[in-house]
Formats: sequence, structure tokens, C-alpha cells
Amino acid sequence: MPERPHADPATTPVDTAPVGTTPADTAAGGDDRATPHAAGLRVAVVGATGNAGTALLRALTAAPEVSSVLGIARRMPDETVEPYASCEWASIDIAAASSEQAAADALREAFAGVDTVVHLAWLIQPIAERELLRRVNVEGTRRVLRAAAEAGVGHVVIASSVGVYAADPSRALRSEDWERGGIESSQYSVDKVAQEKVLDDFASAHPDVVVTRMRPALIFQGDAASSIQRYFLGSAVPVQALGRAKPPALPLPKGLRGVQAVHSDDAAAAFTAAVVQRAPGAFNVCADDVLGAQQLADIIDHGRYFELPTAVVRGFVTAAHRAGIVSVDAGWFDLGLGAPHMDNSRAKRELGWEPKHSAESALRELLQGMIDGRGTGSLPLRARDVDDARLSSLDGRVGEGAEAATGGGGPSATAKDPSGGRADGSGELDWELFGLYLSDHLTGATAGAERMERMSAAYIDTPVYAGLSELAEELRLERAFLAHLIDDLEVRRRFTRQAAAWVGERVGRLKLNGRTFTRSPLSLILELELLRSAVIGKLGLWQVLSEHAPDLDLDASVFDELGERALAQAEMLGAAHAFARSRAFRDGRDVFGEDGDAAAAVPSGAEPLGADAEAGGGDVDETPAIPADPDAAADPEAAGDPDGRRRRRGDHDDALADEWGEESFPGSDPPANY
Repeated sequence: MPERPHADPATTPVDTAPVGTTPADTAAGGDDRATPHAAGLRVAVVGATGNAGTALLRALTAAPEVSSVLGIARRMPDETVEPYASCEWASIDIAAASSEQAAADALREAFAGVDTVVHLAWLIQPIAERELLRRVNVEGTRRVLRAAAEAGVGHVVIASSVGVYAADPSRALRSEDWERGGIESSQYSVDKVAQEKVLDDFASAHPDVVVTRMRPALIFQGDAASSIQRYFLGSAVPVQALGRAKPPALPLPKGLRGVQAVHSDDAAAAFTAAVVQRAPGAFNVCADDVLGAQQLADIIDHGRYFELPTAVVRGFVTAAHRAGIVSVDAGWFDLGLGAPHMDNSRAKRELGWEPKHSAESALRELLQGMIDGRGTGSLPLRARDVDDARLSSLDGRVGEGAEAATGGGGPSATAKDPSGGRADGSGELDWELFGLYLSDHLTGATAGAERMERMSAAYIDTPVYAGLSELAEELRLERAFLAHLIDDLEVRRRFTRQAAAWVGERVGRLKLNGRTFTRSPLSLILELELLRSAVIGKLGLWQVLSEHAPDLDLDASVFDELGERALAQAEMLGAAHAFARSRAFRDGRDVFGEDGDAAAAVPSGAEPLGADAEAGGGDVDETPAIPADPDAAADPEAAGDPDGRRRRRGDHDDALADEWGEESFPGSDPPANY
């Protein structure tokens, strides 16, 4: 394809003032809102919990020119670990289930006093939900820009992509004025082109706002390894096997010209330089090296590779995606083969930026991270291995929590002595019966965690998604904690029951609830009712373990805290049920998709589970799903006390049972307990 020089709106004078100047310096009548605060920049990062966002938080909080950072995401991270602990946070749904006005109002309030907005939010999965992806990615960008302008923000930095460029069959390095147009078969690329068209319109309508477009290559870091595997490869691709053995040779498509990448920290450094310098225009961001076939084989394999016809590889990707083996479709394959190679000279020249990592080292770090199952303290970047994940209710990692509960060494010899008993003469513990009880709860936990994980994915376009997703991770980690605890207590697990629960949960998904080919709003209500009763069943487990902690040489406070967490989880599910029941049975009030209520922009579950604030966080009917205390509703002072929301467990159990009724509790054996 010949080079086609043209006047790219991304690099025209409307947003290419000299680096370091502001629109107030260059535009007649420009207002002073574009001038940064003398005390330092206040920066808001939309999409702050993903791969690029997490790295950017690290860079911004370390930059002396930045005084404060506001992270915005739909799902909240673990705010007790870095880099999330150094930021302020707001939970806002920019477009998945919120109306334009609701999202704009929430964003405008969050952007008050902000100097620069960095927009990174981008939805990659579920790839089959085309309308949802377009709404979040393109319309979401429009909403963020609208709110920034209305809030008086003087500078916006938008994460575009190499995918915005038109195809190029050559190996030449292309600058920022290379033709835009994308790869038509890649919906990601098409949406990136549409996003930049939104930026063109915004720049024309708001010449007083500095607009920066960052166009990175593939962004890699070890902490994002599990996330990248989930979103792009899928769990069926055995990347972890590379830690034990490598294939004899690496198969590659014949048309591969090379792959560009950039380490997340280098991308974050470029974004931070653009923020600090208020640099307008477009910037390519990539490492200096291009990974060709031989380099890829050296990194992934023994240095040996063989080429296959492009059509064959593309057909395999298509078939694997349709079979659910890989997460991405053939459009990503086309983008990898067709995207031009970028020249990063402008970023070096105007931002003073230099990549510190090669593309080779970034890819090596990513692959090792996949083998190790690495992750960090946000849901998008959660670790694959639950033992490496942090369960905040235990204030530590899952395995460490089990060790803390047992004192690090399991039960003592006297604890399991059948001739022993309590000093009060209440008799010895029946270990066989107790072991069966724990194993049955683990069986229920297996089914509960699987069901919750599926629910969180199925209801991504509802205001309750954030709460469901956060709860799914909690249940996954609590199940792992319970498994560790059972092992430490030397109780038999009964693996066949857990396997049966896993299979049974999947069979249970076949119910139609009145719909054959579309989702039924009834499913959300029924699943929430099942899960909230299961959470109360889990509360009983923690109470039993707390009660018998002296017999087991366990720390009762661990289970008391888990009991408090169960109550917070129950409140979140109650708030989600309030949302669903107000819509499921009425014409014109859809459970799914855009919601006109203002509360939809602030997702249910926005407060971290177990936080001092009301755990429901988003009851759209403005009535608590479960009273905080039987007397609190009549006592405004008590109802307004955040500490009062964390009620005593013993006083609250009966209120929960009364609220939900006996019919909420299944009569079957576990796994319905969880």
C-alpha cells in the first residue's frame, strides 16, 4: 500500500500547540480553567484497575508534578494494596447499564476540580455482545468527554491504539500521520476508529481543551498475565505447560511481519509525560524492537518454528473461538497481521520518553507471569492461582489465612484426641461427623463459586454486575480458604462430592425460565434468591467454626470476621434482588441494558464488601433490602451511623431469616447450602 500523506485531524493545529503550552496560551479568549493547579495536578483515571490503568497509577503517584489521583472503575480494587491504596476511588458505570445522563452526571461530579482526565476504559469481552462493546467503548468515550468538558477539565488523554491505523503490508515504521481506517474484520479496530472520530468531533467543538491521543502497541506486564490469558487466550490454552516442557517447534502464520509491544510501565511513563507536559496530538507508544518469527520462536520455543498458510491458521482460530477454546475471534488475528509497524520517534522527541524495556523482555515477563498465574489486587487483574490472591476479609492471602486460623501448624494432638473433651464437661468432638459437615460445605462452596462466576459474566450489562463480580471473587477465595482449612485439620475432603457439585451446577444452567434463545429476567431473580439463602448457610458454617474453635485449636476471630463478611454479602444480594424484582415482571422496565435511573451509574456493590458503609451501596428503590437493625429504622441517629451498619451477628441472624422466610432456604442437601 503506498503512503498517503493527508491532514489527519489527530495531528492538525487544533490540538498540536507547542508542548507545554495550554489552550489558554494559544486561543483568544481561552478561560483559565486549562491552567493546572499551582499545588500540583489532580488527575482522574477512568478504567484505573486494568493492565494499563494499574501501571499508570504507579507512575502518576510517583510523579512529583501530580498531587492527587482519582481512580474510576465499575468494580473496586483492593484499596489496601498498592498502587490502589495511594488513590481516591469512585465506582461509575460509564455505559454498560447506565443512561447517558446518569453517567454524565456521575462523571461530572467526579471530575470537579480535576486538571486532566485519562480515559483508559475499554471492554474486550464478551466478544459476542457486539452492541454492548460498542456502547461501552465508543459511546462511553463520548460520555467521558462530555462530562470532562462540562466539569471544566482542561486536558483529556485518551488511550487509542495501533488498531486505529489502516493496514500496511510493508515493514516500514509509520508515524502518527499514517492513514487511519483500521482493519475492517476486527471489531476492536473498527471501534478504535470510531472512538477517534468521537475525539475529532470533540476537539472541533471544544478547542479550549487539550486533546492527547496515545496509540500504544500490545501492552504487557507480569501482573497482567492471568488477565491477558483470560481475555485473549482462555483457560483451555495450556500456557502453563510451558513451565514444564516446550513444543518441538512453534507454528506461525506465513504472513506474519512481526509484532510490536510495550511494557506496561513504559506505556505508563509515556502517558504520565503527556499528562505532565499537557502535550496535544497523537503519539505512538511502542518498544524499539519488532518481534519477528525467529524472535518469537526464541522466546516461546527452542528457537525453532515452521510456517503455515495464513488461511489455515485463520480457519483454526475461527473454529477454536466458536468451540470456546480461545477467547478471541479471527478479527484479532487479522489485526495482528495487518496493523502497520509504528514509529515512536515523536514520543521520544516531544515527550522526552524512552522505553526502558524491549518488546522481547516484556513478552518474556508476560509468559512467565502466565506460567506462574500472576495477578494483583483488582478484579480485572486477579491471579489465576487462588493461593496467590488476597482475601481482604482475612487481611492476607488465602493460604496464609488458613495458617493464621490454625496457628500455622494445624490442630494439636489434644484437639483430635477422642478421649478429650471440654473443661465444662460438654463432651468430646465427633471428628467423623464434623469432618462430614465441613466436607459438605466445601461441596456447596464448589457449586456456589461456579454459579456466582457464571452469574457475574451473564449480567455484565446490569447495574448489579459490579456487586456480583466482587462477590464471585470473594466466594472463589473463601472456597479455597475452606479447602486449606480442611487439609490443615486433616479432614477427608470427599472429592467425588465436589466433582458432582461442579457437574450439577452446570446441568442446572439448562433451565429456560420462560425463554428459549434469550436471557430471562426471571433467572436473575431466582439465582439471587438461591445465592442469598446459600450465603446464610455459609454464615452458619463460620458460626459453627467460631463456636468450636477451642476444640480445634483455631482462632475464633477469623471466623467472626468471615461471618461479618457474609452479612455484607447478603445485603449486596438483597440490593440486587430489589433491583431485579422491581423490573422483571413489568413491561417497559428491562433488567438488562441501559437503565435510566441515576443510581445505575453507581453500580451496586460499589462499596468494598464488608466496608463500614452500607454494603448494598446501590439499592435503586432507595429502601434497604434488609434492615440494618430491627430498631434502626425507627432511630434516624442510629440509621445514619456508619458503624451501626456493621451489626452484631447474633442479633441479626433472626432478622435475616424473618426477612427472607423459610421458603428461601432449600430443603436439599449441599451444595444448596452455599
